[in-house]
Amino acid sequence: MALAYASFDRLALGHRRSLPTHWRRQRARVFALGLAPALIVLAVITVGPMLYLLVTSLTPASPVHPQSLTDFTHPLGNYLTMMGDGEFLNSLWVQAKLSVATVVAQLAIGLGVALLLNARSRFLDAVRTAFILPMVLPPIVVAVIWKILFTPDISPLHHALAAAGLPLHSLIANPDLALWAIVVADTWEWFPFTMLMVLAALQMVPSEPIEAGRIDGAGPFALFRYILFPYIRPTLVVAALFRLIDSIKAFPLIYVLTNGGPGTATEVTNYYAYTEAFNFSYWGYGAAIATLMVAGVLALSWLVDRLNPEDAIDE
Repeated sequence: MALAYASFDRLALGHRRSLPTHWRRQRARVFALGLAPALIVLAVITVGPMLYLLVTSLTPASPVHPQSLTDFTHPLGNYLTMMGDGEFLNSLWVQAKLSVATVVAQLAIGLGVALLLNARSRFLDAVRTAFILPMVLPPIVVAVIWKILFTPDISPLHHALAAAGLPLHSLIANPDLALWAIVVADTWEWFPFTMLMVLAALQMVPSEPIEAGRIDGAGPFALFRYILFPYIRPTLVVAALFRLIDSIKAFPLIYVLTNGGPGTATEVTNYYAYTEAFNFSYWGYGAAIATLMVAGVLALSWLVDRLNPEDAIDE
């Protein structure tokens, strides 16, 4: 198959070289014209706002002072302010705790469920569909579901615990537990993503090494440790990086469940940028925080691109 593809590539390359120069130029022009509308739309909806965000972050922009929108006398002022802003630094720490906890929990639960579902049967196919449901729900719907579950007056979970003699106070009103309530809700919503990736990787593992391991007397743990895990490790790494990127966008859950509270217990970085920009009208400062977040997401995206599962398996 590889030889066939190589021969096809050589024939295609020879065909391109045999074309007259003006034909090649005309074909390149047609391709460029065909891509131009899509590139223009992409630039308008992505590059344009990013540039505007960057430019705004270099100003002390505020609607209270219209002249500040074009004030570039201290372009790095917002970024220097962030370095000494205790609330911003606390938001970074809260974001780090939320990201690490959700990624670890989603990987562990997703891996465990994928191992349980790694079999072929109609019943398991139906169960897989049920597990996918949380991921396909709109984030605001997930937030409302967990708001109900975490509100003692209307929560069936709280009523059941109270009937069993185990009354439970509101988790989202407790500064020590509110962040972990967000972790539970976010893990429930997104562990199916890891489950699907790992399940796909498990179903591509060749059966010969597994059968050989069983013949040699390997138990379930040894089969996973020495045969399955090396195959799915690249997938786990990429899934972790994808979930790490998405954990930065846990805004709907925090907005609906805790509104950043109690106090600043669940005030992650993107929520802090939101409050600075829209509650206090510090547009420039909020834009600077958002710019740093975009830079971090781009760096993580580059890392995901570098850690291609197929390349890792080939190596």
